[in-house]
Amino acid sequence: MTEEEMDLAFHALAHETRRRILDLLRDRPGLAVGELARRFDVSRIAVMNHLTTLERANLVVSEREGRTRRLYLNATPIRIIHNRWIDDFSGHWADRLAGLKFAAEVAARQQEDKKK
Repeated sequence: MTEEEMDLAFHALAHETRRRILDLLRDRPGLAVGELARRFDVSRIAVMNHLTTLERANLVVSEREGRTRRLYLNATPIRIIHNRWIDDFSGHWADRLAGLKFAAEVAARQQEDKKK
């Protein structure tokens, strides 16, 4: 994923309505655009603008079924972001906590040895 693609994904995820759209598509894959638009208290045009942003970020893909446009979540960019940001940082902190635990155990043993 390029930096530009990651920027598009972060931008798309930054808006609550777009995150709600992704949640709906996760739970109801293949939802029609009209069905999706009816679930929000904003205009159909606003929903379409949000969908455009999500499609540019490759978070939503659509498929034509006659006159109906079906929408699907593409979770791959979210997984890439998770792997890039969450896994890397959580691994760092897990290592730090393990080191802290080890240091505390060594200090506790040394204290016990001094008492003997």
